[in-house]
Amino acid sequence: METESLKVELGDRSYRILIGSELITNAMDHLRPLLNRERVAVVTDANVERHGFLAMLRDCVERENVEFNAKVLPPGETAKSWDCLREVAEWLLSLKTERKDIVLALGGGVVGDLAGFAAGILRRGVRHVQIPTTLMAQVDSSVGGKTGINTSYGKNLIGAFHQPSLVLCDISALDTLPEREFLSGYGEVVKYGLLGNAEFFRWLEINGQSLCKGDRALLAAAVRNSCEMKAEIVAADETELGRRALLNLGHTFCHALEAATEYSERLRHGEGVAVGCCLAFEASHRFGYCSPAAAARVRAHFSKLGMVHRISDIPGELPSADALIELMRQDKKVRGGNIRFVLADGIGQAFVCQNADLDVIRLMLEDELAEKAN
Repeated sequence: METESLKVELGDRSYRILIGSELITNAMDHLRPLLNRERVAVVTDANVERHGFLAMLRDCVERENVEFNAKVLPPGETAKSWDCLREVAEWLLSLKTERKDIVLALGGGVVGDLAGFAAGILRRGVRHVQIPTTLMAQVDSSVGGKTGINTSYGKNLIGAFHQPSLVLCDISALDTLPEREFLSGYGEVVKYGLLGNAEFFRWLEINGQSLCKGDRALLAAAVRNSCEMKAEIVAADETELGRRALLNLGHTFCHALEAATEYSERLRHGEGVAVGCCLAFEASHRFGYCSPAAAARVRAHFSKLGMVHRISDIPGELPSADALIELMRQDKKVRGGNIRFVLADGIGQAFVCQNADLDVIRLMLEDELAEKAN
């Protein structure tokens, strides 16, 4: 597979996104120009280590006589915590990491968010490179510079914008993903079609099943299209003052449901995105913005792939509609106490709604919760 290159245009902070196969085993071909000293520090997790990616990267780096240091974290969303942030930051300080050194985030979105944040606050900003090993991270969290951790008040509420110096999307790494993890990432892929590219969503309706069975050419195309959309939006609105908020389609609902399930295995992030996108389109229909056919089409696509996409698909007890709305009040898009939702006039036509009628949202959530109860 030929390696493709995209660019996030941010002036002197611009960087490339490389998409291809075997990029981890050949990482030094792309890291070498970034090195200020002959050393790297790698943050990863136990799952990535178990699949051999840490060893691959170590072999590649040490072949070039570059010092290799690694910090292996426990897997899962719970690692995005104050305790793990402190652990990583102090480890980097123990290595005497300097501003012009490179921190490598090798793993999924949790590792990328945590390592990127630690790099961003260390000495007021150390360079980092994202090497995402999950579909979720390749199409979304590794690009755009959003970093952070979770708190008891909600997801990603402590963080900073800290752009990477390079992103290496190794499609071959996706072969190791369990089906549930892969489909979770696919929820973010679908989001891009729903928010601003109806043709991409149609393409996914045609190719989604083959893509989810591991067709590398289709996977590379999906990652490229997703990254192209995100790169263009980030370049136009880096700190989410306007259009970038559209990337949060489904996320207001998702983050509330993740908090309600305590960031546990009951609900993966991408599953929450799929549920949230379906809720966003259902709400858009109820508000009169989009047709019932559009909302049904969104649900049908997720259903066809056997994905979690309804509140009733989430195991265990959930709080009331009012309690979920209270959790949404911690959403980063809240302005003046008003919850702002990303809704849609149709597939590929998302917009930010400033003053949504919460009675409509409440009734919709009550209907979804009643369906779960039955």
